Amino acid sequence: MVRLVIKRGDDEQFLYETSTSEKLDDTISNICTIFNGRLKVLRLVSEFSELAQHGIALPPEMVGLTEDQVTDLKLQDSQADIAVPSGGFQMRADPLGRRNGRAPKDNMVQVLTKARDEAAAIVAKDQARAGVPLTERLVAEALSILRGATMIVYPMGLPPYDPVRMELENREDLSGTQASLQVMDPGLAQLWFSGKEMLRGKTLADYIGKNEKTKVVVKLQKKGQGAPGREPLMTEEEQKKLMAAEFRRQEELKTKT
Repeated sequence: MVRLVIKRGDDEQFLYETSTSEKLDDTISNICTIFNGRLKVLRLVSEFSELAQHGIALPPEMVGLTEDQVTDLKLQDSQADIAVPSGGFQMRADPLGRRNGRAPKDNMVQVLTKARDEAAAIVAKDQARAGVPLTERLVAEALSILRGATMIVYPMGLPPYDPVRMELENREDLSGTQASLQVMDPGLAQLWFSGKEMLRGKTLADYIGKNEKTKVVVKLQKKGQGAPGREPLMTEEEQKKLMAAEFRRQEELKTKT
């Protein structure tokens, strides 16, 4: 199986394993699905930290308001007594004013933290460096771990407007956020290899040959952004090794003179 190191700009994302005979239409679609799924897991990982520390999300109309403002406007958190963490809660005010401060107790925090760390490890960039390809199945596994943890800690469910629940139900609204700029539309995505766009309708073999043991770097790009920067001739690690070898050679020459 050929292995593609997927990069976005100069940032290595994950390792994708396929066949050189795979059509580029399918390759681009599959890579975008995994790329976007990985982003979802990372967004959830971030929200899990907030959920564990500060409890459920406040209703949208209460976000960012002070207690006095909430009182003056006669607003109520109707979900506060419904979406209660298993075993009760401890108060930890949210300095950002996004969550209600009714945090799970420490044993339930551990459940959320463990699930967060396990999911993050599955999609971590270190996996690519270790030679572990990321697949749709692994992304689904990470999401399943996160979903299971929320069901344990919040058996009555999270509020419908909580970002964690919205992400898990694929109802997230990313409009106007930095996260929305990261998502890749499969119909507008491009793959680039060695400074050339890999055109739809062709196969990987048309660009990298038919050697199934090949490992190459390809860059994921949005249509209209132009060609991404070329890969350096040597990696940073290779440059370090070359410099170390040159240093040793210079030292050996000194001892001989």
